[in-house]
Amino acid sequence: MINFVFMSKQKEELEHRLKLRNIKLADYDDIRDIMVSIYKEPGGAWTREELKNQLKAFPEGQICIEDNGKVVAAALSLIVDYARFGDNHTYDQITGYGKFDTHDDEGDTLYGTDVFVHKDYRGMRLGRRLYDARKELCENLNLRSIIAGGRIPGYSNYAEQMSPRKYIDQVKSKEIFDPVLSFQLANEFHVRKVITRYMPEDKDSRAYATLLEWINIYYEKEEKLIGNKKTIVRLGLVQWKMRRFNTVDDLMQQVEFFVDTVSGYKSDFCLLPEFFNAPLLAEFNDMDASEAIRNLADYTDEIVTRMRDLALSYNVNIVAGSMPEYDGKKLRNVSYLCRRDGTVDKQYKLHITPDEQAYWGLQGGSGIRVFDTDAGRIGILICYDVEFPELGRILAEQEMDILFVPFWTDTKNAFLRVSICAKARAIENECYVAITGSVGNLPKVENMDIQHSQSAIFSPSDFSFPHDAVVAQASENAETTIVADVDLDLLTKQRKAGLSAKFRTKKIRFIFRSVEEKKIICAITLMA
Repeated sequence: MINFVFMSKQKEELEHRLKLRNIKLADYDDIRDIMVSIYKEPGGAWTREELKNQLKAFPEGQICIEDNGKVVAAALSLIVDYARFGDNHTYDQITGYGKFDTHDDEGDTLYGTDVFVHKDYRGMRLGRRLYDARKELCENLNLRSIIAGGRIPGYSNYAEQMSPRKYIDQVKSKEIFDPVLSFQLANEFHVRKVITRYMPEDKDSRAYATLLEWINIYYEKEEKLIGNKKTIVRLGLVQWKMRRFNTVDDLMQQVEFFVDTVSGYKSDFCLLPEFFNAPLLAEFNDMDASEAIRNLADYTDEIVTRMRDLALSYNVNIVAGSMPEYDGKKLRNVSYLCRRDGTVDKQYKLHITPDEQAYWGLQGGSGIRVFDTDAGRIGILICYDVEFPELGRILAEQEMDILFVPFWTDTKNAFLRVSICAKARAIENECYVAITGSVGNLPKVENMDIQHSQSAIFSPSDFSFPHDAVVAQASENAETTIVADVDLDLLTKQRKAGLSAKFRTKKIRFIFRSVEEKKIICAITLMA
């Protein structure tokens, strides 16, 4: 029985009950004990009066972690109008010499004055919890950033060998470990500059400090009633059934039905497939295939004009699949973006399949770009183009949010090439990719006789997104629509803090051994 009681007490002592909360003045003794044990040299602990002032000035910014009622870690902060102080301030200046009268509710910056953890709780990542709580506070208060002056206590061991700047560079490259700076860098802070005499009493840091900043990517300088950037964007995809249309009016009647449908669900975009107007080729079935498609191109200007009118009247941006364009010399495949503000842009298909070249004499366009819309920055790659990874990366580096891929495929293996590559573009470029094609048959249209499609919306693959990177997917080979929402804020978060971090990796610098080798590499990105 005695042994049992002893073991129960021992177990009770090992059990933690951690709780994140705001600091109260009654916590002062716990906070003082931690600060005295840690800050023997630079300043010691805050006085009770100083903590009282800080709680009075900004109670939400004073955060602690308690374990079974005892404070074991804390983070203290103020809001300041950073322009008043600039980068060359001291710790005393930013804190008002302990009075905290520098706090400004109308300021733009959360300034971190202290973070400390009880020595017995090192290794439990309590500091990370406090930093995450600060970031959440910064976002919730719509502040521009978190700034702090960071000690570099390990510098005293290297002061005779290198400058503070070199020491910081060595810590960044993980050649040297600094107990404070290494932790801050791991928590997404970057060093703006080195401050001299930030805390003159800090002998371990030789009175130097790093000016650190964490930028709030969700910060909005001012709220606007009209014209705010959309963060939730609704996509409408039309999986189009090929059927006989005798006239452009017949074709556009069916197009308007689908535009009306997705607009009724308040979609921001309506995507149609590649060559959705191919049924009109039946009118020219007695001609050679190359002659027939050039005649089909005569309808393109009229269809684009009517698409623009639909975009205006139904308040939806239309990515009008693709249609042939013929200028008397070159036949090209082009997708038109008809915005709901009445403007029109276009994107040519760059890579032409052997079949398109052999039957129709299609030629590839040149140039690729991102298009600004009222619902994000978009790119368009027509069918075969999505199978070339460098095109997606060029668009992603221009801050594309959504990639639209209208396609036409006849067989399942052709469809799978497009679909699998589209999903890869979403994952590797941390963007959304929407694809749609056509279904059904066109018995009297040469080279467009059978269709296979399964429309879908793909996303990156990380914790904030579907595990299989599929936001939505249509039934296979059935005429239907997909309407689904995508969150552009999640892309911003993914690119900055995602596990895969595609856009935070350093770019490769090529060293060419010859002019010929350089030409080969440059040819890959010729259309940038």
